[in-house]
Amino acid sequence: MAGPLTGIKVVELAGLGALPFGSLKLADMGAEVVRVDRLSEVPENPEPRPHNFWDRGRRSIAVDLKDPRGVETVLRLAEGADAFLEAFRPGVAERLGLGPEVLHARNPRLVYGRLTGWGQTGPLAQVAGHSLNYEAITGATHSIGPRGGPPVPALTVLGDFAGGGLHLAYGVVCALLEAQRSGRGQVVDAAMVDGVMSLMGVFHGMDAMGMNTDATGTNLFDGGAPFYNVYETRDGRYVSVAPMEPHFYALLLEKIGLDPDTLPDQYDNARWPELRERFAEVFLTRTRDEWSEILEGTDACYAPVLTLSEARDYSHNRERGAFLAESGAPELVPTPRLSVTPGEPGTSPDWPGADTEAVLREAGFTRAELESLQEAGTIPIGAAARGRDLS
Repeated sequence: MAGPLTGIKVVELAGLGALPFGSLKLADMGAEVVRVDRLSEVPENPEPRPHNFWDRGRRSIAVDLKDPRGVETVLRLAEGADAFLEAFRPGVAERLGLGPEVLHARNPRLVYGRLTGWGQTGPLAQVAGHSLNYEAITGATHSIGPRGGPPVPALTVLGDFAGGGLHLAYGVVCALLEAQRSGRGQVVDAAMVDGVMSLMGVFHGMDAMGMNTDATGTNLFDGGAPFYNVYETRDGRYVSVAPMEPHFYALLLEKIGLDPDTLPDQYDNARWPELRERFAEVFLTRTRDEWSEILEGTDACYAPVLTLSEARDYSHNRERGAFLAESGAPELVPTPRLSVTPGEPGTSPDWPGADTEAVLREAGFTRAELESLQEAGTIPIGAAARGRDLS
């Protein structure tokens, strides 16, 4: 069966990082996504490029948005769409003539998804930033790092992808459900800083309850707890252990050969440094793979720390089918996994603007209109159109 979002049409104004990740999640679940690329991105002599799973599930058109006819072209696409996505700074879409008021006048049911770092309002709304900056003002960055050391950037997982792209996709799906019920579209203000703050909610709650300190590396989940930590092994690799519950903790001690009677109490925070030192000494006595032979598959809450390439070949990930077997690149399967209407990976555009004619014809543009737009330089001609019968 088709994915759960089959029949949903999405227009995406091309953006970076978090926006294409959000629309990828929609496309994987069956939404028909058309990306509007800049006309300048169209190669002079386009040739099909290798499949890029980051772009999968989309078709691409190229339009000159500095030309009023280009703006009108996108507006006509939006008239038949269910959702419209953009990731400009606040006010830019309005200056282009593609703000929510204009689009809702043409399509009242439209869900207008806006993704920014700082949000549509606030003193930082108009300034540049990146994932690390959005994470920094939520308390997330300060909370990650070694005891007595500086905070450590958390890749771009929290800000761009979890707080941004997933946050946008979730908001859009919620608004689509409401639009189906009421016939009324709305604006989704998805700010990465809001998304990260939401993800940090439980930790703000713990802090308010006195269950957290400002000293990085001293708390339950930040490496302070010896039993929720990463340890180096004899071969210079690492393992992770996380037996928070007493019965799982007791099993870990048994498996690694530590007598609980010779150790501080598991939750005696004052003696955590001492306990962590004992753990570190033990894990240095064997290699990572030797510890895996002892601990993997038990309830000791253990897992080896893998590199990206190792993760792709790890037995559990292979058996779960985390990566598409037929893909030559490490292409991930659509998630989450639905039992009746699972997502399905789509193809990616051959090049920016490769699908311009096909998409516009489907949207009702006539041959004469396409030729006029091409002659005016509003949409590309290129190899995709040269010598092709537009009828």
